[in-house]
Amino acid sequence: MSPEVPESAVPPPAGAGESSPAPSRRTFIATTGAVGGAVVAGGVIGGTYLLAPEEAAAVDTSPSSRVSLTVNGSRRTVTVDNRTSLLDLLREHFELTGSKKGCNAGACGACTVLVDGQRVNSCLTLAVRLEGAEVTTIEGLADGDQLHPLQQSFIDQDAFQCGYCTPGQIMSAAGCIKEGHTSSPEEIREWMSGNICRCGCYVKIVRAVEQTAGRK
Repeated sequence: MSPEVPESAVPPPAGAGESSPAPSRRTFIATTGAVGGAVVAGGVIGGTYLLAPEEAAAVDTSPSSRVSLTVNGSRRTVTVDNRTSLLDLLREHFELTGSKKGCNAGACGACTVLVDGQRVNSCLTLAVRLEGAEVTTIEGLADGDQLHPLQQSFIDQDAFQCGYCTPGQIMSAAGCIKEGHTSSPEEIREWMSGNICRCGCYVKIVRAVEQTAGRK
């Protein structure tokens, strides 16, 4: 049943030949309240139509794809939401949590991994675009119990403090060395500049890269 508008809220009728006066604030509120009740009764709440269960399920279903890639030497095949980043694939699907989620916007480098030998920010890389790719994370850098030379040099040079950025720093350094950008401390700093260390261990990080590259 439609709500009745209070008599006091209805303006008096205009006289013959007179234009209708502008509605008062009370009239406007009463009128819109009545219309709102009718709209809710008609199946619309807050501007959104009520969906049947099967329609709601269809809306919630996101497109997914099957992708096969090699991670740390092991072939992996998984079906993921098309919006899944490589970082989330590694951490949430493969339980490889060494790659850290820092800014999740490609600005800190904590999630750096190697894809086909090239360093990438895994938080900005869609997993579904890596069909057939070879991914190396910090977990795959060592040879069994034998640390990778970069891992050992970071220990030797005490090139970390809290350690949160260290996996990304090491993976980025591996790419930096492979690219040949280690001819001077200045060049190392330039090519490692995408990796942020909030503890400020940059001097020791550069020394660790130099040690691994054979410059020290």
